[in-house]
Amino acid sequence: MSASRRTDIPAFYSDWFFNRVKEGFVFVRNPMNNNQIRKVSLSPDLVDCIVFWSKNPKAMIPFLGKLKEYNYYFQFTLNSYEQDIETNLPDKAEIIDTFRKLSDILGAHRVVWRYDPILINKKYTVQYHVEKFNKIANALKGYSEKVTISFIDFYSKTERSMSELEVEKNNFEIQCSIAEQLAGIAYENSFIIDTCAEDIDLSKYGITHAKCIDDNLIKRITGCPIDIKKDKTQRAQCGCIASVDIGAYNTCPHGCLYCYANYSRSVVAKNTRNHNKNSPLLIGEYSEDTNGAQIELF
Repeated sequence: MSASRRTDIPAFYSDWFFNRVKEGFVFVRNPMNNNQIRKVSLSPDLVDCIVFWSKNPKAMIPFLGKLKEYNYYFQFTLNSYEQDIETNLPDKAEIIDTFRKLSDILGAHRVVWRYDPILINKKYTVQYHVEKFNKIANALKGYSEKVTISFIDFYSKTERSMSELEVEKNNFEIQCSIAEQLAGIAYENSFIIDTCAEDIDLSKYGITHAKCIDDNLIKRITGCPIDIKKDKTQRAQCGCIASVDIGAYNTCPHGCLYCYANYSRSVVAKNTRNHNKNSPLLIGEYSEDTNGAQIELF
């Protein structure tokens, strides 16, 4: 189960998530068809593992004891950008402290550091990234075993938000240069380093291709064999195994300019106003009389 590529559930919707755990199920709208709803069981007997994606899971940490029947790990994004790009995140020192606390509770292997996406412009130069990555790596040494990097993808929905940033586009030489330097820093700090959904071959620097939803890590956490095929709904370069995502697009208030999951700030604001922590849906209410939706059990 993925919670979630589409939004930051630990940061903004942890109350809702734990209510769903208590109820034992969640409703998930098909992002391509609003009238299709999946009822997804949250029974610990059926959920092999939960993968949380977050930039700031601080709100969830005090309640992790409620997940003692589940296997789970975190994909924790910790970048070097300032508030001109990551507009609604707390100070980096606070985020690093949260990362360390989470690692102390779960173990370093269950908190994967993500430094992505990497964008290059006049302010955020290669040297900037190298220096900041080194600082963060030093702070997280021993608190994670792996760091995953990726380079910025230019989606139509993010081009407008980043137009004033004058971001360098897909320069192979720059990507190789920064990858080589980050790899050296990662190894010095005892991190494995890999890339998320990248075509570029960086194996000469010891950088492999990532599985963010990782059958090998899940085997390690659960102590059980996992036989799940690659997720066909993701990009061809993505190595993740198949999962069910329980999030929704246009619901993350972090406001990061590079975000592919938010298409409109006004829609995000509207959706967050329509969030009810007691609803089976992340956004809005469900009623058979008013929604006219078809429910598929999963």
